[in-house]
Amino acid sequence: MEVPCVRVPVAEGEATRQRLADADLVDPDFDIVVEDDTLYIPVTDPDAVPDALGVAVHDAPERRTPTTPADRLGFEPTYERLGDIVIVDEDDPERACRIADAILESDVRAKTVVNRASKVKGETRVRDWDVLAGSETETVHREYGHEFALDITQVYFSPRLATERHRVVEQVDPGENAFDMFAGVGPYAIPLADAGADVVATDINEAAIDYLRENARRNGVDDRVTAHAGDVRDLAAAYEDWANRLVMNLPHSAGEFLDTAVHLAGDDCTIHYYDIQHEDDLYGPGERAIRDAAEPDYDVTVETRHTVRSYAPHEYNVCLDVRLTQD
Repeated sequence: MEVPCVRVPVAEGEATRQRLADADLVDPDFDIVVEDDTLYIPVTDPDAVPDALGVAVHDAPERRTPTTPADRLGFEPTYERLGDIVIVDEDDPERACRIADAILESDVRAKTVVNRASKVKGETRVRDWDVLAGSETETVHREYGHEFALDITQVYFSPRLATERHRVVEQVDPGENAFDMFAGVGPYAIPLADAGADVVATDINEAAIDYLRENARRNGVDDRVTAHAGDVRDLAAAYEDWANRLVMNLPHSAGEFLDTAVHLAGDDCTIHYYDIQHEDDLYGPGERAIRDAAEPDYDVTVETRHTVRSYAPHEYNVCLDVRLTQD
């Protein structure tokens, strides 16, 4: 659209724009245009522009303001993104559909919108989903420079744990032997391998292991990742005393596998033990369980007591970073 603009050399552009902004003359409805070495700054009132600045009519595109779901709804909905799938968590189906429509009409990148239809269930830790828009439930999620292909109907994956996973991976030294006991599609295993560890990863969910192997290839670490589908307890004998680092991300149930973890641990091993506990005693139950399983064969040192996130009223997802050492 042809609009009045102040025309200045690019070298003088920022100073001129600031001068016009201070006078409230920059037109917010149009973009500033750069052509060759000249800047065209749209203005709201050409007659008010100082005489020292030249005004010319020039073609400037209308400025497009990103549209959010809240712009469409009149309230801020809660949702999270997993690749190009958007996940909402609404008990009211009508409200869920309204949010899905608003997401599709906004600038949020989404090919599918789903609503949680069940809690995580079964030993494979999957959910039921109501598909509100689109149909594709497979996606590629990107996190700290890594890509994870997955299908939300077949595997468990929480994007909310990205920061926690990165915290653990930053502790890794090249050459470590790392064992991910409940690996899913590899959000710990892949970055651990990329950090230089040799990784063994297990999961009871065969679909998750299929995706993990694909993701290892996708991220160029398949030479450092060995993936097994099955119960980690059935593999312990093959990796006795092998691990320098163990990831036990199975809140609610990790304690049932501590004897296996101790069997896998080498002479010096760090365990990242995830738990769900009441706020009255966040770390005590996990720490006692680890000591019961490891002592007296190992010296047990709790290096970090870390709250990951709120899980439910008065309950929290926590992590204990515990070092087991033998003389």
